[in-house]
Amino acid sequence: MVSKYIHVNELYKSFDQQVVLQNVNFQVKKGEIIGLIGPNGAGKTTFIRILNGVIKADRGSIVIAGLDPVKDGDDIRKKSGIVTESAGLYHQMSGEENLRFFSDLYGVQNKNRIIELLMLFDLIDHKDKQVGKYSTGMKKRLALAKALLHKPDILFLDEPTNGLDPDGIKLVLSYLKKYNEETGTTMIICSHVLHQLETVCQSFAFIDHGTIVEQGTVPELAQKYIDVLKVEVETTLKPITPKYQGYNYTVDGNKLIFELPSKQEISKLLNEILKTDEVFSVTTLNTDLESIYFKVRENGHDK
Repeated sequence: MVSKYIHVNELYKSFDQQVVLQNVNFQVKKGEIIGLIGPNGAGKTTFIRILNGVIKADRGSIVIAGLDPVKDGDDIRKKSGIVTESAGLYHQMSGEENLRFFSDLYGVQNKNRIIELLMLFDLIDHKDKQVGKYSTGMKKRLALAKALLHKPDILFLDEPTNGLDPDGIKLVLSYLKKYNEETGTTMIICSHVLHQLETVCQSFAFIDHGTIVEQGTVPELAQKYIDVLKVEVETTLKPITPKYQGYNYTVDGNKLIFELPSKQEISKLLNEILKTDEVFSVTTLNTDLESIYFKVRENGHDK
């Protein structure tokens, strides 16, 4: 059994009689990138602030690397980096000056770390430029560099791609994935944009109305929530007549959309098609993160 780096049990938090988090249970393995996904107002930012020891929960237990955020908040913050939408950068200072300022604040002895991070995030050619003149994407990358100055064991990222164009989003997420692979840093990424995280995160936790309603990997969740698998097959379809007996499918041009009970049926289906037609592509349509998320929410609302 893999021990949990972060373990949260029955967490509650209210502000002025308004319940923000309720009965939150959450686990993260060391070195994992987990996506904390939910609509705006679901409680993601409050949850991250509690994990980081910035605010206290009303009740419940939290253990992060053997530490309690209430008693050991300073120690947890020393081990963690955080990136928020505001970034917390000084716009009148250059990129390098910002990193030097925060490296002194964090007690970073190795000043070569600044140059390493400027190079990692493709900012070395802009190190002397005032941050106020940086693009949104450059500010996001500098904020990541700032958060990684002291080589944290855990990284909290609250909507790290907000305000970025598609190229900027792809760039930032690729940096995070690469850094995780190279260092084993545990990462929690909060977002309400599901498709951005699907190729970066190893698992996901869905938060809705202040509680974690489900958690797991995409294959685990698909197996649990997807009863009928939709598979699109592009083929050299002959005259449009019922051909594949025993299969429920619809025809869309030269594409067939089948409904199957499981992934194990795909190979059987393809063997049947290949007896008379060529197959050019096979795509599962409803096992992506977004489809699973809405299935989870639908399941929760039906209860």
